Amino acid sequence: MRTFYLSFCRYASVLVLLLIATTAWSQSKTVTGKVTAEEDGTGIPGVNVLEKGTSNGTVTDASGNYSMTIQSGATLIFSFVGYVSQEVPIGNQTTLDVSLKLDVTSLSEVVVIGYGTQEKKELTSAVTSVKSEDFNRGTVNDPAQLLQGKVAGLNIARAGNDPNGGFNIRLRGIASFGANTEPLVVIDGVIGGSLSTVDPNDIASIDILKDGSAAAIYGSRGGSGVILITTKTGKAGKFTVEYNGSVAVEDIGRTIKVMTADEYRGVAGAKDFGSSTDWLDEVTQTGSYHVHNLSLAGGAGGTAFRGSFNIRDATGIAINSGFNQINGRFNLTQKALNDKATFTVNLSTTRKEAEFGFLESLRYAIISNPTMPVHDNRLAADSETGGGEYGGYAERGIFDYFNPVSIAEQNKNDGVDTRLIASLRAEYDFSDIIPGIRASVFYSQQNESEIRGQYYAKTSKWIGANRNGLGNRLTKQMFTQLFETTLNYDKDFGGANLAILGGYSYQDFKNEGFGMQGGNFLTDALANFNMETALDFDRGLGQIVSYTNTNKLVAFFGRANLNVNGNYFLSVSGRYEGSSRFGANNKWGIFPAASAGVTLSNLFDIPAVNTLKLRASYGVTGNQPRDSYLSLPRLRQTGYFYYNGGYIPSYGPASNANPDLQWETKAEFDFGLDFAMLDSRLTGTADYYIRSTKDLLISVDVPVPPNLFPQTLVNIGELENQGFELALNYLAINKSNLTWSTGVNLATMKTKVVSLSSAEFSVGEGGVQYRANMGSPGQNDTRLVRVKEGDELGQLWGPIQESVSADGNLVFKDLNGDGTFCNCDDDKTVIGNGLPKLTMGWNNSFTFGNWDATIFLRGSFGHDLLNSYRGFYENTEPTTVVNYNIVNTKNFDPNIKKATVNNTHVEKADFVKLDNMSIGYSLPLEGKALNRFRVYVAAQNLFVITNYTGVDPEVRYVDTNDVDPNGFFPDLPDPLSPGVERRGTYFTTRTFTLGVNLGF
Repeated sequence: MRTFYLSFCRYASVLVLLLIATTAWSQSKTVTGKVTAEEDGTGIPGVNVLEKGTSNGTVTDASGNYSMTIQSGATLIFSFVGYVSQEVPIGNQTTLDVSLKLDVTSLSEVVVIGYGTQEKKELTSAVTSVKSEDFNRGTVNDPAQLLQGKVAGLNIARAGNDPNGGFNIRLRGIASFGANTEPLVVIDGVIGGSLSTVDPNDIASIDILKDGSAAAIYGSRGGSGVILITTKTGKAGKFTVEYNGSVAVEDIGRTIKVMTADEYRGVAGAKDFGSSTDWLDEVTQTGSYHVHNLSLAGGAGGTAFRGSFNIRDATGIAINSGFNQINGRFNLTQKALNDKATFTVNLSTTRKEAEFGFLESLRYAIISNPTMPVHDNRLAADSETGGGEYGGYAERGIFDYFNPVSIAEQNKNDGVDTRLIASLRAEYDFSDIIPGIRASVFYSQQNESEIRGQYYAKTSKWIGANRNGLGNRLTKQMFTQLFETTLNYDKDFGGANLAILGGYSYQDFKNEGFGMQGGNFLTDALANFNMETALDFDRGLGQIVSYTNTNKLVAFFGRANLNVNGNYFLSVSGRYEGSSRFGANNKWGIFPAASAGVTLSNLFDIPAVNTLKLRASYGVTGNQPRDSYLSLPRLRQTGYFYYNGGYIPSYGPASNANPDLQWETKAEFDFGLDFAMLDSRLTGTADYYIRSTKDLLISVDVPVPPNLFPQTLVNIGELENQGFELALNYLAINKSNLTWSTGVNLATMKTKVVSLSSAEFSVGEGGVQYRANMGSPGQNDTRLVRVKEGDELGQLWGPIQESVSADGNLVFKDLNGDGTFCNCDDDKTVIGNGLPKLTMGWNNSFTFGNWDATIFLRGSFGHDLLNSYRGFYENTEPTTVVNYNIVNTKNFDPNIKKATVNNTHVEKADFVKLDNMSIGYSLPLEGKALNRFRVYVAAQNLFVITNYTGVDPEVRYVDTNDVDPNGFFPDLPDPLSPGVERRGTYFTTRTFTLGVNLGF
């Protein structure tokens, strides 16, 4: 019976399909025609002709002719690069000729620039625009990830994949040491907007002002470049509802190879505790992400709006790490007074609850003895691994060792961030009074708060046990308000157009915070939420800090753009700006810029070239001190002293006065070429730049006395950067049912330290400074980086290993020729450079029928990394073997019995990563209430091609110096010491995403 049923179903299905095919064939017909160019009537070869709502299509031949079979009543879509697409109902016709117009819109793509927009063809500066359809896909939690590898010269790096970790963003290399090294962010006109207030799903485009002439309009904050973010808005007359949701899982992609328990037992002198523990497995888990975005947009008459709600929930691969974030955004545009007035309101709010975990748990998981158990309830006095007094976790009484599982499970490290941005813009067109005049007023507030708390349990040997429990709690409030008014004048003079902008800006900032740290708790139950229960405060051992600071910026700015016949372009701008952060003698500075361009293809007939524009620019930008009051003499609390039965706070100097403190000055030349060839299927841009940053903001050592404080922030030194950037995009295949576009961007960069001294001050001795201490165990005061006048920035420094002696000691090269090696700088040399010489991004996008796919690869070349894990633990020194696991990379030499960092621990870190790959399918839903249904899968960081043996070959633009987590204000990352992979590096991960996009 079952066999009969299956056979019946099979034959019935075939019969139904035949009937459908016969009916469809009877309703089809053949249509022919020719597609010509409207401007000259010539036939256009390669035009896509597609039957709307289907994958049925063809392309025109060499003369522009086509022929295809379609359904009766169908609509044909004609499309070709550089021309306006047409949709034509076929009706009863069997012959249909079409004439296509040149696509002026594609030539007039609007790009966001400082305080306005400009058509791409008129740009005379280095500006790159990335639209939402070109963003990186998959699980993207930080707006910076959208751009990673997409823009030539914009380097966005993060070592490992900590879900709460930020990105280091560098535009055209390093332009500053002691000021802000990252680009200024402007969100919908809010200068200095926080990236964390914007959900990636709400961003319409990101524009990058790369050179000095483009960024000069932002004055003393544009020295490291400017990133302009434009969020999505609604359109009047069209109501839409969109939902974007995804789930993702991630696992460990890379870590560093160490010995297994059995391998470790085979090493002479190994300390065997009888277990076999995979410590990495004990402190990690499968990560997961849930992302949900719902938006409503529309409007009627003069009103347009868009509102969105976003939820992100992340669990990292390190146990007790992750976050939950809720983000809301509302944009409203209202026309009034016969559309002369426009009012725009933007509101956004974000709340993020995060578990930061502890990188130390990953660090100690790598170096922990693999024969130790995780738990041991015996008392510490009874056994070296006894854990009775440490919450049942096995511990050892040795230097620099703590149970990694105990660190992760017994201690807390969490926080809550809230962000709110509100802005209002009012614009009025006075053209009926004075032709070409428009004015606007803009006001915004940004309110940010951060709460951070750590608690180290009474039973945690790592930190809490020797303080009988230790708690921290710190709150910060940052409030910014901005007022700006602008006046625009736009006038046509025959074949020329003049656009003038003038404006005034006032911005003030207020920051305040409060923190406390105390130990000796009665119980762990309340953790750091009831700090008053810490007995340290009654005994004068607790710490309390509080602060408040303000600063103001006032600026007058202007710009004039001239367009002559669409062939010649000129732009000049300037900003006159004052800051309260500067010294009394240097409150104001001026930042001018000029740029010009000529479209050569309009003046000369160049075969196979559609567009060719040459441009050149010069601009001056600046950088401010990163904190307020640094030009003033300040006092701070330095401790307590016991007097008359109580503890009295003591104060001492915190900074020296410097009335001459001013902004850094960066002057930059840029020479660029924009082009389109082969019927605009090949487009590209090339730039060469050279820039000089002078009056660098650097803290230098000064004598005490006559100074009160041993360091002073001064303006000294000079950096020189130069590089070449190239971006190419090519539409390789453009058929009705298959397209392939590919784009590659390349950037070179070189940073030279021209000077580190002045007549009065100097960084280091003789223009040389050594930085980045190797640290414990056993290598304190071992400097890893040299900064030297006249040399490139990023030099890794150390001895050269020649051989290994019979007793296992390292033999180093005698570099100064005195016959012996000394552990001093005379016998050390440059052993690598931490900054890349070339960065690359390569994107490929495909469509085939209703399918789409992207493949994106990213690479960095020419940089080195000092692998600190190898420098400490890749040896058989008795201290290493007895106390820690042994790093076991391809470079391991069992004959080495002494841990001393040297050139063999510096590795070439060139890499190519498959950063992002996705494939999606969209249902054809023309005319349906549900007009978009796309499902996709994506993978991130699928593989990396590299010879580097450490955790992550990613460029380290700063040094984190293995900062001790205990304390209120950890040391800031050091931008002068790139190229060191520290032991506190979060592991890399592979992420796999399943998502859906719905539109109504």
